[in-house]
Amino acid sequence: MTNKHIIHKPIAPEIRNIALKHGNDREAALEVLKEIQTHHSALTVDSVTDAARSLKLPPHRLYGMATFYSMLSFEERGKILRVCDGPVCWLKRATTDDGRQTIDKWSSMVHGPWSVERTSCLGLCDRAPAVLVNDEQAGPADVDDAQKVCEGWRGAPTDYSQPRKGEVRVMTALIGKIDPDSIEDSLANGVYDGLKNALRKTPEETLAEVEASGLQGRGGAGFPVGRKWRFVASEKRTPRYLICNADESEPLIFKDRVLIDTNPHQLIEGIAIGGYASGASEAWIYIRGEYEYQARRLENAIAQAKSKNLLGENILGSGFSFDIHVHRGAGAYICGEETALIESLEGKRGEPRPRPPYPPQYGFRGQPTAVNNVESFCAVPHILKNGAEWWKSLSGYKTPGTKLYMALGHVKNPGLFEAPFGLTLRQIIEDFGGGMLDGSTFKFALCGGAAGMVVDESLLDVPIDYASAQQGISLGAGAFLVCDQSVSVVAMLRELLHFFAAESCGKCTPCRVGTWRSLEILNRMAEGKGQPGDVDELKSLADLMQDSSFCGLGQSVGIPMKSAMEHFGSEFEKAVK
Repeated sequence: MTNKHIIHKPIAPEIRNIALKHGNDREAALEVLKEIQTHHSALTVDSVTDAARSLKLPPHRLYGMATFYSMLSFEERGKILRVCDGPVCWLKRATTDDGRQTIDKWSSMVHGPWSVERTSCLGLCDRAPAVLVNDEQAGPADVDDAQKVCEGWRGAPTDYSQPRKGEVRVMTALIGKIDPDSIEDSLANGVYDGLKNALRKTPEETLAEVEASGLQGRGGAGFPVGRKWRFVASEKRTPRYLICNADESEPLIFKDRVLIDTNPHQLIEGIAIGGYASGASEAWIYIRGEYEYQARRLENAIAQAKSKNLLGENILGSGFSFDIHVHRGAGAYICGEETALIESLEGKRGEPRPRPPYPPQYGFRGQPTAVNNVESFCAVPHILKNGAEWWKSLSGYKTPGTKLYMALGHVKNPGLFEAPFGLTLRQIIEDFGGGMLDGSTFKFALCGGAAGMVVDESLLDVPIDYASAQQGISLGAGAFLVCDQSVSVVAMLRELLHFFAAESCGKCTPCRVGTWRSLEILNRMAEGKGQPGDVDELKSLADLMQDSSFCGLGQSVGIPMKSAMEHFGSEFEKAVK
């Protein structure tokens, strides 16, 4: 057979130009697909194939990406209204609703060229119930607000300018005191003083200061920040990289969004200090696609920092050169897992890698890489500005420094606050949350995030930190969803499993099948139609996912399942016929 009958169809000029705009860079594959969709309202097999040819990639790789990220679609949708069905929004709307009912209600209220679809948690839990209008964040917005939302109304962000009684503000100290889009305001209030102090030290001295502070990672695991940077700095291979994980996709958690919204230069400064200490030459901020407003704010801050020689070549004449880039995701909770994030950053499906090797040895582009959370980086400038001993003095507890907490649910004063470690759940509810709502009695709380522990009143007075999970109550990323007597534990667990099932990447069978099977059982039980053996099967599935899943997503699903059944076993038994 000869090739004389093969037709070589030219690449569409528009798509060729989009790829060229991104330097025909394979790592920019996700941005190329997003831009194609923006121009055409949807992807097509032809447009994805042309994009792949432009980037010199096999078409199946880009098709795999196009079907992986929830913000990409092969269906024309016009203007898009994404309605959050995360547990906080579910709780705010009506505990009797499931996600499908909510979507149907919104669809019936929206007219014109709008598509309504569900979305997992938007990171707007303090504005629940929340929606995303194209790229714009809105809330609180109930179904009765649908037409207003379509006409431009967006609600109002939560105001955190006034500290709550008992707060110890460090990372949140400048909220309401500076214009977050003004580097002049930031400089006048001491932002970048920590970087200036670091540059007066050697990288080793800077790293030693962070290590001495005892700063633990604020993403949930609590791994020492300085130790991770030490691993990267000790690697001989260069270049070395830093990644800021701003893919804040876990339900209940929105602290990183607030930090970016209120003081983006603090984050830029912390990343630059991390780069200096670890010997990195570049950093990427991987931010979830639903945070477009925050991504633009960061890009503005980076440009301003470069204009003041606080980023770029030979920063402040120190000989240290460092750049930061912003990379947008496209809707995938799994990309919060550090190796999946790196895969996505490299222009692939965001599926986790086997570990070892770990990112400090083999990370982005196969090079030594440190991945840290937004809050972790935001703490660093204050340590370099005021010293490790000062940081440790902020806490009267064994864990040094301060932490951002999020109190949500049936408390009078929900939202974010900053305080030392060692708070009890009772203190979080009564001292910082204003107590339970009138008519509400504490029943349970989901502690740490969607992958946290469900606790009852027996754990109200346990001091909470990264080690308290051993006593049955987790800190995680610092979120606490407080629920009263009106909420079914079974129904809440169903909502969590709905999230995990929807967001599983599908790479491994225990997570892919286990989450959906658990959801199937919980759907029945929430309707009072459970079957004999359901509780035992849920326990077995929780063990299976925890022991056998490939990455932290599937491994953590069993945590809320087990703790809910441990403390509220009778409620699960009652849900069985």
